[in-house]
Amino acid sequence: MSDSLRGRFLIAGKNLRDPNFYQSVVLIVEHGEGGAMGVVVNRPSGVTVAQALKNHFELPDSGEMVYVGGPVERNALFILHNAAELDHAESPVLDGVFVGSSPEIFENVVKRAAEGDEELQFRVYFGCAGWGPDQLEGELTRNDWLVLPAEIGYVFHPNPYDVWSLMVAEYQRANPLLPGLGGNPQLN
Repeated sequence: MSDSLRGRFLIAGKNLRDPNFYQSVVLIVEHGEGGAMGVVVNRPSGVTVAQALKNHFELPDSGEMVYVGGPVERNALFILHNAAELDHAESPVLDGVFVGSSPEIFENVVKRAAEGDEELQFRVYFGCAGWGPDQLEGELTRNDWLVLPAEIGYVFHPNPYDVWSLMVAEYQRANPLLPGLGGNPQLN
């Protein structure tokens, strides 16, 4: 598939009625003929990483939240990180952002962060967003989603609640005459 959306953001448009994606921004981490997968980058869960992982290893509670990555596989944990040296086999989703490809990588990222590695950025997600073959393409045709190249600063944004409105404004600047947002975008 030459039109892969891997490494792009899907920004919930005003036509999207699924409550799982209300004012969401989804980073697409895989997209091909078999479908697509991504994580919602702007929905903290209220559960800290230390709480979510307490049965696996002991971590100091830094207050870092687990995010709701989407409605699929809600019991599974996914991690995005910027530590290229931890997994040489993984190709980045976008420049400087990697998906933890194994339980060992997941553990190494979280433990390094707990040890105070200030260069390390990461986010842990409950679940993911998933689409079957051609499902996402149909949603794009209906203008359910707006598409922009993803940026690391938005993936790890310090205030995730601002990400949707920032991305909507960026989309409007880049595409002032295209459909998908007519009217007040806050009504999404």
